[in-house]
Amino acid sequence: MPPSPQRSGDPEAGYRYLLYGDVVRSGIPLELLRSLLGENADDLGREGDSKGLPYMFNAVEAPNGVKVAAPTCLTCHAERLNGQLIIGLGNNTSDYTRSAPSPLFDRAVEMRYGKNSPEWTAYWPFSRSQKALALYIRTAVRGPNPADKIFAALAAHRRADDLMWLDSAQFQLPIEVVPTDVPAWWLLKKKNALYYNALGRGDFARLSSASAMLTLTDTAEARRVDAYMPDVIAWIRTLQPPKYPYPIDSVLAAQGRVVFEKNCSKCHGTYGEKPSYPNRVVELSHIGTDPLLAQSYQKYPEYHTWYNRSWFAQGPHKGELRPTNGYIAPPLDGIWATAPYLHNGSVPTVADLLQSTQRPRYWRRSFDNSDYDPTRLGWQYRAEDKPTSSDTYDTTLPGYSNSGHTFGDRLSDEERRAVIEYLKTL
Repeated sequence: MPPSPQRSGDPEAGYRYLLYGDVVRSGIPLELLRSLLGENADDLGREGDSKGLPYMFNAVEAPNGVKVAAPTCLTCHAERLNGQLIIGLGNNTSDYTRSAPSPLFDRAVEMRYGKNSPEWTAYWPFSRSQKALALYIRTAVRGPNPADKIFAALAAHRRADDLMWLDSAQFQLPIEVVPTDVPAWWLLKKKNALYYNALGRGDFARLSSASAMLTLTDTAEARRVDAYMPDVIAWIRTLQPPKYPYPIDSVLAAQGRVVFEKNCSKCHGTYGEKPSYPNRVVELSHIGTDPLLAQSYQKYPEYHTWYNRSWFAQGPHKGELRPTNGYIAPPLDGIWATAPYLHNGSVPTVADLLQSTQRPRYWRRSFDNSDYDPTRLGWQYRAEDKPTSSDTYDTTLPGYSNSGHTFGDRLSDEERRAVIEYLKTL
């Protein structure tokens, strides 16, 4: 994938906007959310109205002046690991198997303030979008994220020219949800295209500003958000992966580097003093991983064609969505921290990734992010004979398969062990 011109930005301003900014300007009235949740220690050290709020909410002012708690990018792009909250690590514990809580919040807001109140007006765009999404974003298992369907459903409810809300969807959406594992933000600095199938081309800031579609009013608000996004992208580019916190066998890791560079670097790049990353898209016929994500853009082109006609794809800093028939091989910086693996999160450890015959068909983890396996590089898990609840990952479901990426099968057990040791150093 070739690079595209990118806008420059101020990383410090970007981080501040991430912590206090108003990408989303509608949400639960601040007073109500505080009464429901109390004070939260994971407030990222913020001051003012955001002090004591969970990190996935910012205190912002709605267009009518009411203070609300609005969801932020960190809802998906922050996660705990070994007791530490890591901004930029993809959320891998969210549960999208359940219905959205908007009816409960609707009742709470109505009972406290009434439907004719300024608080209801400030809350309603958030509630409206949650209702529009509810039918389309329920995953079959806990852990994966329905991001692709979230944006497709929001696009169905917005006019392309002015981005104003439509109460009825303008194109049909499939009910099936394509699950994805949220990628680590620190990988962005190496990428020439965004998303697993290299769908996102052009200006990364413009592509990222589409997250405002949850509640934005029109293109004027989209321009306002877009003006901040180069700063946010600049800050993301400063992120470094967390270092592996356990002992590493340096001799074995050196052996693993040789094996890796011979067998894996063509797609995943090289690391060290002279790193390289090829930005290579691997065709479905070669990679063999679950095809549903890539194929859904061929089968249902409405979303990306809508995007390419919309405000987001206009002007000198436009974004563009161009599907491919495969998946881009990701950089592997900090791979130890990013379990589970493959684009749908279907493989619990790197050891299983490198030996496809031992991948579990049904597996369950504790969802305690301190329950880490430093030997196999991933989550402690137990294989099951059949699904026992939505906490069991079921790889027999469409979109959830753990097939493909069998390249590690040709290595010997010792070579695989050495490669795993080397991956700990990245």
